[in-house]
Amino acid sequence: MPPAEELALIDRELTQLDARRLYLLGRRDWLLRLLHQPGPAPAHWGPAAPAKDATAPSAQNVLLTLGAVLLGVAALAFTLVSWGSLGIAGRSVVLAAVTAAALGAPALLLRRGLRSTAESVAAVGLLLTVLDAYALYAVGMPDSDGTAYAAGAAAVLAAAWAGYGSVLRTLRIPLPAAVLAAQLPLPLAALAWQPGPSALGWALLATAALDAAFALRARAAAVPAAVLGTAALLIGVAQSGSAASAAQAVAPAALLLAGAALGTAAAWREPRAWAAAVAGGLAAVVALGGVARHGLTPAWAVVAHLLVALPLLAAVRVQALPAAVRRGLAGAGALAAALAALAAGAAAGATLPARLRVLEEVWAATTPARESGGPGAAVAVALLISAGAAWWLSRVLARPEPAVVAVVLAWAGLFTAPVLLGFPVAAEFAAQLAVTGAAGVLALRASVRGAGIAAAVCALVGAANVSVGALDGRAATFAVWGLLGAACAAGAAYAPAPHPVRAGAAVCAVGYATGVLVAVGAVTDLAVVWWALPVLAVPALVAALGPQLGGVRLPVEIAAAVSGALAVALSAGRAGTLALVLALAGVVCAGAAVRPERRVLGWAAGALFVAATWVRLAEAGVTAPEAYTLPVTVPALVVGFLRRRRDPQASSWTAYGPGLAATLLPSLLAAWGDPGWTRPLLLGAAALAVTLAGAHRRLQAPLLLGGAVLAAVALHELAPYVVQVAGALPRWVPPAAAGLLLLAVGATYEKRLRDARRLREAIGRLR
Repeated sequence: MPPAEELALIDRELTQLDARRLYLLGRRDWLLRLLHQPGPAPAHWGPAAPAKDATAPSAQNVLLTLGAVLLGVAALAFTLVSWGSLGIAGRSVVLAAVTAAALGAPALLLRRGLRSTAESVAAVGLLLTVLDAYALYAVGMPDSDGTAYAAGAAAVLAAAWAGYGSVLRTLRIPLPAAVLAAQLPLPLAALAWQPGPSALGWALLATAALDAAFALRARAAAVPAAVLGTAALLIGVAQSGSAASAAQAVAPAALLLAGAALGTAAAWREPRAWAAAVAGGLAAVVALGGVARHGLTPAWAVVAHLLVALPLLAAVRVQALPAAVRRGLAGAGALAAALAALAAGAAAGATLPARLRVLEEVWAATTPARESGGPGAAVAVALLISAGAAWWLSRVLARPEPAVVAVVLAWAGLFTAPVLLGFPVAAEFAAQLAVTGAAGVLALRASVRGAGIAAAVCALVGAANVSVGALDGRAATFAVWGLLGAACAAGAAYAPAPHPVRAGAAVCAVGYATGVLVAVGAVTDLAVVWWALPVLAVPALVAALGPQLGGVRLPVEIAAAVSGALAVALSAGRAGTLALVLALAGVVCAGAAVRPERRVLGWAAGALFVAATWVRLAEAGVTAPEAYTLPVTVPALVVGFLRRRRDPQASSWTAYGPGLAATLLPSLLAAWGDPGWTRPLLLGAAALAVTLAGAHRRLQAPLLLGGAVLAAVALHELAPYVVQVAGALPRWVPPAAAGLLLLAVGATYEKRLRDARRLREAIGRLR
C-alpha cells in the first residue's frame, strides 16, 4: 500500500476510535446517574442534558456565574433601595424566605447532579446572609458600634458558613468563604477595643496562628496565614524602628518574638513552610536588635543586629531540628548578616574614592584631611564578623561561595580599618600594604579556586588604591610602587600558584617597573621626551630574559610592548628624540627576534628602523624620499629575485615585500601632501607597473601592494572633484544613492559573498 493511502486509512481509524470513545463515555455517565436515581429506569438512554451540568463546561460556568452575579446585584439593590418601602415584618419575611430558599436549593440541585448550578445558588445564598447581617444592624442596632458589630457578624457568618459547608460537603464555595470571613473578627475587634497598631498587630498574629493550625487540615488556609502573619510582623518592625527608647521597643519586640515562634512552629509541623522559619528568624533579629540598638550609633546598631543574627547560623549543625527549621533559621541568619555586611560595605566603600583627589596635584606632599563624625571602627567590626561567619559556613557546608564572600569582606574590613580609625598617613599606608600583600599571598596559595580569584581581585584593587594615594609624595611613590612591584615579581615567580594569578602578577610587575622609571625621569627634571629612555629599559630587560620567564612569558612580553608604546608616545614631542627611541625599540625587537620562536619580531624591528629613518629625514627637511628609498629598493628586489630563483616556494612577501614597501609607502605619504601632479603621476605609473607585473607573474605581494598604492593615488587625485560634485548636488542625493547601493548589495548579497570567496581563493593561490 502506498504511504499516502496508508496514512489516510490510519487517520480514518483514529477518527472512528475517538467517536467510539465519546460514545462509551456518554453511556458510562448515563449508567452512573441511573444507578443513583430511585424509580424505574427511563425508556431511553444516552447523555442527557443534566450530564452537561455535571461536567461543567466553560460556557455553562460563564452563564451560571453571570446569573449568580445578577441575583447578587438584585439582592443588593433590594436591600439598599427597596428596603424602606416594607415594614419590619415584611422585611424579615422577605429576607428570611429568600435566604432560606437560596441556601436550601443547593441540596435539591445536588441530588439531581446539578453541581455547577448548586455552586452558583449557594454563592447567592452566602451573599444574602451578609445582607441579612447588614439589615439586622440597620434595623435593630443602628446606634451600636459598627466595628464591633462587624467583628461579631463576621464571626457568626464564618461559623455558619463552615457548618453549611460541612453539611453539604460537595460544595466547594462555603468552606473557603468561611476561612475568608474568619480573618476579620479578631482584627475588627481589636480596632473596636483599642484603635492602634499594637492591638491590630496582635490580632493579626493571633488570626494567623489560627489559620496556620487550620492549614494542617486544609491547605487553603496557608495563604491567609502567610499574609496576616507578614502584616503583623511589618507592624512590629515599624513600631520597633520608631521606638524612642528601649522601654518603648519592648512591646513591638514581644510581638516580633511571638511571630518568630509562630513561624518556627509552622516550619516544624510542615516541611514545605521553611520560608516561615526565615521570616521568624528575621523577626527575632529585629526584635532583639531593636531593644539593644538604643544608645548606639547607627553603625554600632548594625553590629548589634549582626551579633543577634549569628546564633541563627548555628542551626545548620543542630540535627535535632527538622530540616525545614534548620534551613529557615540559617537562611534568616545569613540574610541578616548579608544585609549588615552590605550596609557596612557601603560605608567602607565610600572611603576608597577619596584618594582620587591626589591626582589633582601629584607630589604635593600634603596631609589628607580627616572627616569627622565618620562610622569609625563599627564598620570594620561588622565586616570582619560577617567574614568570619561566611568562612565558618563555607567550612560547615563545604561550598566555595561563602569562602569567596568571606575573603572579600575580610579584605574590605582590614583594608579600610586604618582609614576609619584615623591612623597616621605612614601607618595607614603600612597597614594597607600589609593587607594587600596578605591578599596576594592568599591568591597564590588558596586551595579554593574561587577564593583565590577573589583574593587576587582584592589585592589588585588594594594595590591600585594605595598606588594612587602614594602619588601625594615622591618618597611615598618610590617606596610603595617599588614594594608592590617587587611583591608582584615574587608572586609571578611562584610556580605552584595558578597560572592566571601568576600572569596577572607578572603584568603588574611590568607596570610598576614602568611607573617607577617614569617617576625616575620626572625626578631628574628633564623634559618629558627624555623620560622615554629609561622606560625602554623595561622591554629591553624582558627581551633579554626571554625563555627564563617560563609560563608568564607571553603576558610579560605583551605588557613590555605596551611599555615600549608608552616610551614612543612620551618621545613624540621632539622629532630627534622620537627617531632615537624608535631606533632603540627596533634594536630591542631585533635582539628578541634572534630567538627562533620570536622571528616575527623581525618585521617589527624593520618597521621601527624605517620609521626612525623617516622621522630623522623629515626632521632634516627632506622632500624627495625617493632619493633615499630607491637605492634600498633596487638591491632588495635583486636579492629577492635571486632568492626566488634558489627557492621557488619562497613567499613573494618575503622576497619582494620589503623592497617594494620601502619606496611605495613613503612616496605615497609624500604624494598625499604634494599639491603638484608630477609625483602622483609617476607613483601611479609605477604602482600600475608593479600591479601588472604581479598579476602576470602570479605574485601576491606586488599585486596587492601595487593595487593598494594605485587605488590610494587615484583617490587622492579624484577627491577634489568628488567634493565639488557632492557640493553641487542636492543634499538628498548622497543618502538616496547610498540607500540604493545598500539595496543592491543586499539583494545580491549571496552572489557578492560567493564572488568575495572566489577572489580570496584566487589571491590565496598566488605565491
